[in-house]
Order: sequence, then structure tokens, then C-alpha cells
Amino acid sequence: MNWQNFLQLVLSGITIGSIYAFIGIGFNIIYNTTSIINFAQGEFVMLGGLILYSFHQSFHIPLIPAILLTLILVTLIGIGMERLTLHPVKNPTVLNMIIITIGCSIFLKGVALSIWGREVYHLPFFFPRPPFRIGGASITTQSLVVWVALIISSAFLYFFYRFTLLGKAMRACSVNPVAARLMGIKVKSLITLSFALAAFLGGLAGVTITPISLMDYQRGSLLALKGFAAAVLGGLGKEFGAILAGMALGITESLVAGYISSGYKDAVSLLILLFILFVRPGGIMGSKEEISLREL
Repeated sequence: MNWQNFLQLVLSGITIGSIYAFIGIGFNIIYNTTSIINFAQGEFVMLGGLILYSFHQSFHIPLIPAILLTLILVTLIGIGMERLTLHPVKNPTVLNMIIITIGCSIFLKGVALSIWGREVYHLPFFFPRPPFRIGGASITTQSLVVWVALIISSAFLYFFYRFTLLGKAMRACSVNPVAARLMGIKVKSLITLSFALAAFLGGLAGVTITPISLMDYQRGSLLALKGFAAAVLGGLGKEFGAILAGMALGITESLVAGYISSGYKDAVSLLILLFILFVRPGGIMGSKEEISLREL
């Protein structure tokens, strides 16, 4: 075995896994507040990449202001999605809310198609410098950007959920929304906040990964599927679990593509997901009992 090639595949897999972890954490943010799966999360990623392209490449806005404007706009889209589609629903059920998010995903994809068309877009690296060398393998500066963004986002969410009253209130909304209301928690406001956070994180993922993986109007669906797999494998609601599972999926895909065939890498992720669901339905860091209680 060529260990240099193996190391290169592992490092590439970590970058891919970071992307999946980003999206999986976005799923968990909304799940921790509402117990629903937001199937429009991938569209936030897609919009982040395409909007940044328009701001930076078409309107020639400098990179940093373009990134800030993109994140603000994607966050507002997430807030608008929740306020216009989910917020007005009276006596919502988990199934109804999930179906609404699927409809929002289709709508956002259609809007992106009408604005950007079917073309594939690419952004230059944020820091166009030669790759770093580690043990004969190379790491691009954009991969480092993705890793740093994931680390900072994960650290912020860890602190937010465990050491702030607002974060604890958001988790309480998921466990028992009725009890949360009786305690004076404004559940619907926190649901809106969760969509804002998830949209921001999705936009950040799209912004950082577009220079690595090309972006088009339908790329969000596949990314959402991989991110959902990471969230489920890690245990729904577990941020660290999504990171661990995302890395495992990314490295596995990279090794399969490098040593077998790139045509099998997507199938391998789904097979792993199915296997884990049969063996450990709660995911790596979850539990079957916890999921059963949330479904009641």
C-alpha cells in the first residue's frame, strides 16, 4: 500500500466529512428545538454558495463583505421560511412540519433554478496559496478554512446549548413544548431562532465549500442526504455525534473512491446508514430509548 496516497485520501475524506458534519449539525439545531427534520437544510447550503458567487463574482463585492452579506441573506431566508410556512400552522404535528420543509426545499430549488439556471458555479480559494505538505500529502488552504469554520461553529454551539439559558430553553422546547410554555418559554420564537441558526450554518457551509466542490441549483439535495446520514449516524440531536459520523462517512467515501471506484462512494454512505439503523437505531452517540421517547 502506498501510504502517501492513503494519507492523501484520508485528508481529503476529512474535508468531505467536515462538509457533511456542517450540514448534520444544521439538522440537529432544528431537531433539538422542534423534534423535526428540516429537509430544506441542503438548500441553505446551496444558496450560500450561489449567492456568494453572485455577490463576489457578478457584482464584484470584496470577499469579506460578500461573505457577510451572503450569511445575512441566507439567515433571513431561513427566518422567512419558518415565519411564512411553519409559524402560521395551528396545532402542528411533526409529520405536517416535515412535509412543509420538503415543500420549502422544492420551492427554494425552483427559485435557484430560475435565478442561476442549470450552470455549475465555482469560486476561487479564499487564500490562494500553495498547499501545505504533510507526510507527502497536500492540504489546500480552503480545506483549512472548512476545518476552522467547523471547529469554531461546533465550539460555539457546545457553549450555547450547555451554558446559556437560551440554549437550554431551546432544548426544552423539543423535549416537552407544553411544559416549556408553562414555564414561560416562548416556544415559537425559539423555533424561529433555531431556523435562523440552521440557515446561518448552512450558508456558512455553502460559502466555505463552494471553492472546493462546485455548486449548482440541485447540489443541495445530495448534500442534505449526506448531512442527514451524518446526523442520524451520530445520533439525532448530538452535535459531536454528527461531526464524528460525518468524518467517518467522508473518509470512507474517499477511500472507496480512491481504491475501488468513485461510482460507489454515494452507495457506500447509504449502505452504512442502513446498517447502523438496523444495528443501532439511535446512532453512534444516541440511544433507542431516547428516540422512542421523542416520538411519543
